[in-house]
Amino acid sequence: MEVRGSVPPDPATAEVPVGPDDPGGPGASGGPGAPFAPPPYAGAWRFTAPAVDSSVPQVRHGVRDLITDRKVPVGDDLMAGILLIVSELVTNAVRHAALLSPQITIEVAVGPDWIRVGVEDNHPYRPKALEAEYGDTGGRGLLLVKAITAEAGGMCDVTHTDSGGKVIWALLPLPFTNP
Repeated sequence: MEVRGSVPPDPATAEVPVGPDDPGGPGASGGPGAPFAPPPYAGAWRFTAPAVDSSVPQVRHGVRDLITDRKVPVGDDLMAGILLIVSELVTNAVRHAALLSPQITIEVAVGPDWIRVGVEDNHPYRPKALEAEYGDTGGRGLLLVKAITAEAGGMCDVTHTDSGGKVIWALLPLPFTNP
């Protein structure tokens, strides 16, 4: 798996970019009533991986390590759900988009109270969650992603990219933590 773009190679030591309009950015006083700074685990990362079967466990482990290293406040159940979502989305990209997209991009973005994972490929087809027949060994991936996301109180969707591809993503709420 390769990290590309402005993503720091070591997410555990990454700085979260803040601008003048961001809470906690330049000019924020930090005093009473001042906007709060983003939590230390907040940020966004993009990883690329080849669209091959062996990328599925590599990406899953990379996302797990990123979440763990950044100390994102996810419990065991939420972590398991996130990793299953990532596995299903990467598997779908490998199985259905590899011809047009030999590389896929995995996105992980974390805010103060949410985490978003997505997989981008260059295939224009917008997938649909299908009901699989009893005994089928596949075909339930997007249904599973939708079910996990809904159970966690989140949402998922497909967004088309400017290059004609798509990002399939899931946004999940993080549990409330007291600073």
